Amino acid sequence: MEPDLSPLADALESVGVDGYLVSAASDDSDQLYLSGFDAPDSFETLYTPEGTYLLVSGLEYGRAKKESRADEVARLGDYDFAEKVSKYGREEAMNRVAAAFLDDYGVESIAAPERFPLGLADGLREQGVSVEVLDGEVVTQIRAVKTDEEIEHVREAQKANEASMRAAEQLLAEASVEDGQLYYDDEVLTSERVKEEIEVTLLRHGCALDETIVACGADGADPHNRGSGPLQADEPIVVDIFPRSKASKYHADMTRTFCKGEASDEVRARYEDTYEAFEAAMEVVEAGVTGADVHDAVCDVYEEKGYDTLRSNSAAETGFIHSTGHGIGLDVHELPRIAGDGQQLEAGHVITIEPGLYDPDFGGVRIEDLVVVTEDGYENLTDYPKHLCVE
Repeated sequence: MEPDLSPLADALESVGVDGYLVSAASDDSDQLYLSGFDAPDSFETLYTPEGTYLLVSGLEYGRAKKESRADEVARLGDYDFAEKVSKYGREEAMNRVAAAFLDDYGVESIAAPERFPLGLADGLREQGVSVEVLDGEVVTQIRAVKTDEEIEHVREAQKANEASMRAAEQLLAEASVEDGQLYYDDEVLTSERVKEEIEVTLLRHGCALDETIVACGADGADPHNRGSGPLQADEPIVVDIFPRSKASKYHADMTRTFCKGEASDEVRARYEDTYEAFEAAMEVVEAGVTGADVHDAVCDVYEEKGYDTLRSNSAAETGFIHSTGHGIGLDVHELPRIAGDGQQLEAGHVITIEPGLYDPDFGGVRIEDLVVVTEDGYENLTDYPKHLCVE
């Protein structure tokens, strides 16, 4: 995958600097995207219109040459780092090495992201390098439009996600109901037990996650409550899974709401209204519309049915109390925003559509699919049924 970085080159030209420098480990998604290199410790990536260059430790040098997309890779030892450490101390040695690295590529001025290390910025300035923050989220904007290869990475992660959702639903389907609680293998079925099944299934499919949501009843009325404790019959259970592929590092995302037992008429109505809002959003999605347009379609449905939304009541605590969706890729939440301030959608944006309703008296209901925006609509990357009641 070779990303089109010409917008970054244009941004550098507009502010009159020679290059763009990132100093971070690969858990910084902009760093991973620019360098194409996955490393747990911080390293430097320099982008100029002429090429991309890495400065890494000797430990990572061989792997960086093989795996990164850099045009050239340098190592700290090339700049006598050990000797500089003994003379100046580690921090100043790193500053001097970074300045020499930049000088090798004729870079006298750089732009940097907002989260660039302050110590390195000051140290480079002391070495005569001009450093300024590049306004805007230029690399993040570039990342938002996915290549075919990136879309395939997300698609594969979503397949793993579907397997884990199926495993979660199967536990609920096989559970028995006793005194209003769910039991599985003669033990109380808990949120933690379902999460364990989700995580194990994801690992078997090459994905992992730090946390997930299995929230029952009133817990589900808080959109990001992870859920805990025994699962109850006759109450909605929000299952929201957002794993990351261990190989590609790309995320997936999907939410389903289940009920084991008899859902109340009110919960059924809220589920049907949410499905209607979901369908209304999907009808709007295509290149050229804005994330705000998609969000408005959801708000129109909910408000017509008498629910609060943050559009109609910015202080709302029940009803539709979040945005309609977000971009997804190397980060689980990235551009574009599918919200009241959402930007224009482009072909290649990968976004979630996830309307929901929340009220502690009834619990939470949310439905979420993952789609690729196309010129005339969308491609749904999610192949999993939508139904409330689990038999």
